Amino acid sequence: MGIRILSVFGTRPEAIKMAPVIWELQKYPDRIESRVCVTAQHREMLDQVLGVFRITPDIDLNLMQPAQTLPELTTRVVAGITEVLERERPDCVLVQGDTTTVMATALAAFYRKVPVGHIEAGLRTYDRYSPFPEEINRRITDVLATFCFAPTRAAAEALRREGISDRDIYVTGNTVIDALLWAVRQPEPPDVAKLASRLDGQKLVLVTAHRRENFGAPLEEICLGLRELARRNPQIAIVYPVHLNPNVQEPVHRILQGEERIYLISPLSYLSFAHLMNRADVILTDSGGIQEEAPALGKPVLVVREETERPEAIEAGVAKLVEIDAHVIVQEVERLLYDEQAYRQMANAVSPFGDGHAAERIVRILLERLK
Repeated sequence: MGIRILSVFGTRPEAIKMAPVIWELQKYPDRIESRVCVTAQHREMLDQVLGVFRITPDIDLNLMQPAQTLPELTTRVVAGITEVLERERPDCVLVQGDTTTVMATALAAFYRKVPVGHIEAGLRTYDRYSPFPEEINRRITDVLATFCFAPTRAAAEALRREGISDRDIYVTGNTVIDALLWAVRQPEPPDVAKLASRLDGQKLVLVTAHRRENFGAPLEEICLGLRELARRNPQIAIVYPVHLNPNVQEPVHRILQGEERIYLISPLSYLSFAHLMNRADVILTDSGGIQEEAPALGKPVLVVREETERPEAIEAGVAKLVEIDAHVIVQEVERLLYDEQAYRQMANAVSPFGDGHAAERIVRILLERLK
C-alpha cells in the first residue's frame, strides 16, 4: 500500500487551491492513496467548486450551521476531524490557507501525531486582528505543520524569522496560479459571455468585498465609493458578485441596488469568475486570492484593506493598497482608467506568486519526505 494522504478543506478558496494538488496526487496511484475530506465550512460555495474541478469527497462532515460562531465551528472541526483521523489513519494531512477549518484540522492532526503539510504557509500581516481570524489561524497552523509549503521567498523568510527549520520550508509557488491557468484555458461559460454582451464596450470594474474585518462601516464606505464612481463615469460598468453572507448582502443592496451600470450578481462559479477577471479592466477587492490571481492575468488590483499578507504584489507594482474611503476609491479607480501610463505600469502580467507548477513540486516533496 502506498502513502495515505488526507486532504482537508472547507471553503471555496481552499478547494480552488487544493484542486491542483489533489489532481497531482491522483497521478501516482501506485505510490499514493489520496483521500479527500471536506468540512463544508461554506456549503453552497464549496459545492460549486467541487463540481468545476470534478472532485468527489470521500468524507463530507457537513459541519456548516446557520449563524455559526468561531468557537462553535472550531469545536466541531476538531471533533469531526479527530474521528476521521482515527478511522482513516493517514500518513500526512494536507491543509491550505488560513481558515478555521485549516487551523482546527492541524490541531486535531497534531493531537494524533500525524504530520501536517500546510500549503500557502508563511503569509503574514503581523496584525493579529487583521485579517480576523485568519492571521492567527495561519500562524498556529505553521507552528503545527511538518511541511511548510511557502508560495514565495518572502513567505519562506517569514517562517525562518519565526524559528521554523529550513528543513521544513519549501518554496513552491502558489497553487492558485495552477488552478487559474487551467480555468482560463477552458471555454468561456455562457453566463460570462451574456453579461459581457450587456456592457456595450464599457470599461469593466470587477469588485469583490466580503471580508469579516470590512463588515459594517468599511463595507458601506466601499459601496458609497462604487456608487459615486458609477454616477461620475458613464463609460464604465461595475460588476459585483455579492457574497451570500447577510453582513454583505444588506449594505450592498441597500446602497447600490438600482444604480445604473452597477450589476449586483450572485456569486459565480470559479470558471465564470476566472473568465470575468480575464475580461476586467480594473479589479477592486479585499480578497487574498484575487491579489494572487489578477496579476497573472495582467489586471491591476486595488486592495481595499489596511494591510496585506501578500506584499509581493505591492512590491511588484501590480497591486496597490487603497484607503477605505469613498473619495479615495473613486480617485484610484479613475486614475487607472484614464492615466494610460499608470495603467500600463500595473498591468504588466508579472505574477510573483507562481508559474503554474506548484502542485507538482508539493507532491514531489511529499513523495521524497514520506517514502
